[in-house]
Amino acid sequence: MSKLSKKCEFSQKEREQIKKRDRGCIFCKMKYHMEECRDTYLLQPTQIMHYIPRSQLGLGIAKNGAYGCIFHHTMLDNGSSGRRKEMLKLFQSYLKKHYRDWKEEDLIYKKYEF
Repeated sequence: MSKLSKKCEFSQKEREQIKKRDRGCIFCKMKYHMEECRDTYLLQPTQIMHYIPRSQLGLGIAKNGAYGCIFHHTMLDNGSSGRRKEMLKLFQSYLKKHYRDWKEEDLIYKKYEF
């Protein structure tokens, strides 16, 4: 695994920290478009979502992630019905509540800083 891959993937320690902090899907807690989900299995919180995606060099750190269900993670990643922008604002607000020093630029891999 490359250095970049390691930095952008959530370690087990980071995953546990996020799960403990969030205690469920952050979007389910907000009741975000829940009525659209036809399969309750998809609402099980099982995934860690990146705020800044790995494809944009988003780091695998707690300040860049949240616990999510399959339904909301898919909705976020696919920009379902043009909701990605709105979801990212909610995601950002959520992270800022937990980290006073939260800044987007701190969530991106910078080759020469490591």
